Amino acid sequence: MNLLKSMLSAVTLGSVLLVAPAMAQTKSTVGIAMPTKSSARWIDDGNNIVKVLKERGYNTDLQYAEDDIPNQLSQIENMVTKGAKVLVIASIDGTTLSDVLKQARDKGVTVIAYDRLIRDTANVDYYATFDNFQVGVLQAQSIEQGLGLKDGKGPFNIELFGGSPDDNNAYFFYNGAMSVLQPYIDSGKLVVASKQMGMDKVSTLRWDPATAQARMDNLLSAFYTNKRVDAVLSPYDGLSIGILSSLKGVGYGSGNMAMPVVSGQDAEVQSIKSMTRGEQYSTIFKDTRDLAKVTADMVDAALSGKTVTVTDTKTYNNGVKVVPSYLLKPVVVYKDNWEKLLVDSGYYKKSQFN
Repeated sequence: MNLLKSMLSAVTLGSVLLVAPAMAQTKSTVGIAMPTKSSARWIDDGNNIVKVLKERGYNTDLQYAEDDIPNQLSQIENMVTKGAKVLVIASIDGTTLSDVLKQARDKGVTVIAYDRLIRDTANVDYYATFDNFQVGVLQAQSIEQGLGLKDGKGPFNIELFGGSPDDNNAYFFYNGAMSVLQPYIDSGKLVVASKQMGMDKVSTLRWDPATAQARMDNLLSAFYTNKRVDAVLSPYDGLSIGILSSLKGVGYGSGNMAMPVVSGQDAEVQSIKSMTRGEQYSTIFKDTRDLAKVTADMVDAALSGKTVTVTDTKTYNNGVKVVPSYLLKPVVVYKDNWEKLLVDSGYYKKSQFN
């Protein structure tokens, strides 16, 4: 009898041991599609999202497409095929995903546009981003400050650069900046010597630094042989570095040729170092740790059937629908506050700037 009880106990214990791992399995898989590793910020974004989601028990499938649109499409298709329940997508071209997102919708997959709005499809559920119009406002306000425009100084010569025309954010950055700069242009306090204005003339495909540097070279040789450029609106640190290389190539930043006021975005290490050398004037810090947390909250809520928290239901019309969005606040970084914002907050280590 005791032997029988022991055998039954062993069987029961074995059953518990067999069941326990199944009960402890991680949650659903989240597919994360990032555009490229060529920018440090996207590497940080990917790492931060994976870290937060794994801490919450999710499996993750992180893929980088290296700015190749067919590659990103293939990666997303594979994520859907492999059973991802949520897709977090920072698109290369937000107009090219309609077909693959229809496949995702047919399988009940939730789609979250990450940082870049996905356009021309009804099959995007949410958008997690920073206030992109405000990014442009802050960039332009840093130029306003650097030139002393509020104090009535001027006129000054300025050239304008925009982001990639296939990235919806680029238009928000530009329009936000122009909401500050246009009145000064209209009054003559700012002069665009090249007369190149509007995203159709100033955009930079794929946010390519070499393209920005080449365009700055052309602007300098065509319009600034007998005058100086006082400021350059740059929407991204990678472009800023290319622009600065062009400016330094003709003598700016040396002798009596002061460096123009050059803006930026993403607070990349290379640009912070440039700021400490007195080259780049400002950048915009967007804490991707916060964006990762917001995105993870969206994943949690969507998969548990709870209401997904958003802060904006009016601004981001993707051409088919207004996508419910959560907007985080960007912060402007200068030479005198970068350490407090970026090092003291733990975003970077001080050793990265040695």
